[in-house]
Parts: sequence; structure tokens; C-alpha cells
Amino acid sequence: MNLDDKKQIVTELAAIAASAHSAVGAEYRGLSVAQMTELRKQAREQDVYLRVVKNNLAKRALAGTDFECMQPELHGPLILAFSQEEPSSAARLVRDFAKTNDQLKVRMVSFGGELMGANDLERLASLPTREEALSQLMATMRAPLDKFARTVNEVPGKLVRTVAAIRDQKQAA
Repeated sequence: MNLDDKKQIVTELAAIAASAHSAVGAEYRGLSVAQMTELRKQAREQDVYLRVVKNNLAKRALAGTDFECMQPELHGPLILAFSQEEPSSAARLVRDFAKTNDQLKVRMVSFGGELMGANDLERLASLPTREEALSQLMATMRAPLDKFARTVNEVPGKLVRTVAAIRDQKQAA
């Protein structure tokens, strides 16, 4: 790789890191080419930027971004996954892929400028997507109105049941 190629990779990775919500670093040693191709395919489908980069280039690219905290942990063969749309998409991708491929070992997770350990991957992956969060918010906002509507509807319903009970009682007598 010549100097221009390296500069291009650093620039591209820095631009992705500047706009990403979260990042996951995982050791891919032992994965076959077919498994890596499948991982890359799944990443494209989920809008996750996935890249194997030399650690020195990654350190330069992550400098000045929220993921600068990952620099001390960049050693060995790593694949970096950056969430572009949803904060949890990269973590979800790596978690799901690692379930079926034991060779993929999560080494670090970064979210909001904070470096977290591999054990925090599940916590980040379980965050709701934007649509799920909006639906939960709408359900929470709608619940008091639904309860009010049921309460208001119950008053005439109770009156009707009371009148029907009195009618039934008079007919029986």
C-alpha cells in the first residue's frame, strides 16, 4: 500500500467515525473467507460500516473523534464495525454473528465517547431501534388518554346496566 492509499483509508475511516453512533472492535482470527463475506453482507443490509484496517491507520483515523478512546485497545487482527443509522446496529450485528461463529471475539465497544468492555455488547445491542423507541413513546403518551376514554365510556355503560337490572327485576316481580 502506498502513502496515498493509506491517506485515503484514514480519511474515509475518519469521516465514518465522525458520523457514527457507536463502534465495536472484534478479533476475527480463525474466520474463513466465506464467513467474513457473510458478515460483510449482513453489515451492508443493516447499514453498518465494517472494515479491517491496520491498527496504526485506525489510530490515526480515530484521533479527534468520539472513538479516540479505542486507540489503546487497537492491537492484533481487528475488524471495526460502526453504526451509521441506529446506535445499536453494529452491536446487534456482531452479537448475532458471534452466536453462530465462535471465532469472532468482541474486544471493545464504544458508545458516546466511552470505551466499554466486551461484556457491555449485549447491553448496547438490546437498545431499541428508532421505530421501536417511537412506538414505545407513543404507547406511553397514549395510555392516559385510553384510560380516560374507557373511564368516560364506563359511566353510561354502568347506567345502562343498572337500568337493565332494574327492568329485569320489575319484569320478574
